[in-house]
Amino acid sequence: MRYETERAVLLARYIVETGATVRSAAVAFGIGKSTVHSDVTKKLRRYDAALWARCREVLERNREERHLRGGDATRRKYAELRELKKLRGGRQQS
Repeated sequence: MRYETERAVLLARYIVETGATVRSAAVAFGIGKSTVHSDVTKKLRRYDAALWARCREVLERNREERHLRGGDATRRKYAELRELKKLRGGRQQS
């Protein structure tokens, strides 16, 4: 089995088992998002259609939920800023 095919299978298994996003899989494997996406959507389909289908379901669910993750990230960001402001004793003057 070629390295690229092995990598596609490993990535897909990781995504299916953990529910990972393309971005988090890229970080975990130390490769680019485009590489992950290409591997699990194009290369994997030719090699293992069943695994490709399961991976596609996870990626579709992640795509549908991305606006929720973005909202959570924004909420956490501003909560942290409020906490910093409290620790500093309110507003800082310029």
